[in-house]
Amino acid sequence: MRFLVLLVAAAAFASLSSSHAATPDELPELGDASSAIVSPAEERRLGQMFLKQVRSGIPTVQDEILKYYVATQLQQLAQHSDLKDATLYPVLIDNPEINAFAVPGGVVGVHLGLLVHARDVHEYSAVMAHELAHLSQRHFARDIEAQRQSTLPMLVGLLAGAVLMAAGGGSDAGLATMVGTQAAAVQNQLRYSRSREQEADRIGLNTMVRAQLDPHGLERMFSRMQRAYRFRETMPEFLLTHPVTESRIADARNQAAQYPERSVAGSRDYQFMRARALVHFARSPEDALARARDDDVSGAATDYRLALARSGVGEHFEAVLDMKRLLDANPGSILLAASYGETLTAAGQGEEAAGFLAHQLVINPDNQPLAMLYAKALSSVGRQGDAKEVLIRQSRVHGDDIDVWHELAETAGLAGDIVGVHRARAEFFALRGDYRQAIQHLEYARRLVEDNYRLTAGFTQRILDLRTELESFKG
Repeated sequence: MRFLVLLVAAAAFASLSSSHAATPDELPELGDASSAIVSPAEERRLGQMFLKQVRSGIPTVQDEILKYYVATQLQQLAQHSDLKDATLYPVLIDNPEINAFAVPGGVVGVHLGLLVHARDVHEYSAVMAHELAHLSQRHFARDIEAQRQSTLPMLVGLLAGAVLMAAGGGSDAGLATMVGTQAAAVQNQLRYSRSREQEADRIGLNTMVRAQLDPHGLERMFSRMQRAYRFRETMPEFLLTHPVTESRIADARNQAAQYPERSVAGSRDYQFMRARALVHFARSPEDALARARDDDVSGAATDYRLALARSGVGEHFEAVLDMKRLLDANPGSILLAASYGETLTAAGQGEEAAGFLAHQLVINPDNQPLAMLYAKALSSVGRQGDAKEVLIRQSRVHGDDIDVWHELAETAGLAGDIVGVHRARAEFFALRGDYRQAIQHLEYARRLVEDNYRLTAGFTQRILDLRTELESFKG
């Protein structure tokens, strides 16, 4: 079964490098041969297994505000795509390089560096629409047919290398693994997988147009990447798997020119999140502040970046005022409301933050960044019991978010709820695919409540479920 997980990862990344354009008549339907090879249900199962490996082996961004933006923007874009099932599992990778990937089963990975390199929402969305096209056209299932002629040892070496290359932005280990396989097999695989790329470009442009976005964003993104990395010895993973050639840029330009010209709006929210990514990747809080002050572009996004940087170096009074001015100018913005609550908490104004965020949650019930930041505000003023209840609610609404369980375990510990600590840690480890540790924590919890039949029965059933998952994972 681990081989199948590697197969998912590598096929996803391999399918991000192609040059063949398919006509609409060639696109697969759920009942065609692709589904006979790998069914959509199997893709979902394998995608979840891959997601567990990502969580356990790759640094991810825990910033609730950034995660929320990436998830909501991706979901909005998916509504205009050709996806038949728009259930997606975005994961935000803590890496400054350009990269994005789509794994069968709706797993979409985004390097935070993409937000830095994409200058506007149209460039960013062009990349995401491209990834959604790989999913909607089921390129993984279609590639499996070509791989069936390869021997298992060749595939294991090649696919393991692709996983390593995808994992952390550094591709040396992955390249070393791939070199250890037969060179002919590697070259054949890459040649075949590039047959999907132009198809994804063109279908992604259709998605962009339906979403009222600028289809020229793809051409601009390609041109920007080509200029930025032309003289670099080491290419970012995105360019290794998405070769940007003059012909590909020209094709993107020609395809976009076929759509009627119309005015498109920018995105204030995207610029806020891009500013947040810039602060995140600064060498130090002081460097973040210096760079924010040196920004010669005026506007709300620059003010937002400055407020974040000021908060980071302890200039809390100024940061709170800056963020409050931005929120007053954009009172309906969830991103700014969450950012203001976050800034208040960082300034030591936890009670004010808790009151403000509680009101926001009345307007936006169960909103994840607002709720998570509300819990942090409560905890900052010693109200760990209340914070725990907020996080328990979030664990029911967003049970597949590993960061919710991490925060719940920490908060339950501060609240003196040892059973709650073990239960939250069990779910945390289960989402990482570490079933043995998950089961161990549930066994600890069960011993602590052995006099309570209902709780004991619940823990026993969950242990049985996890043991079944473990056996499935081992294959």
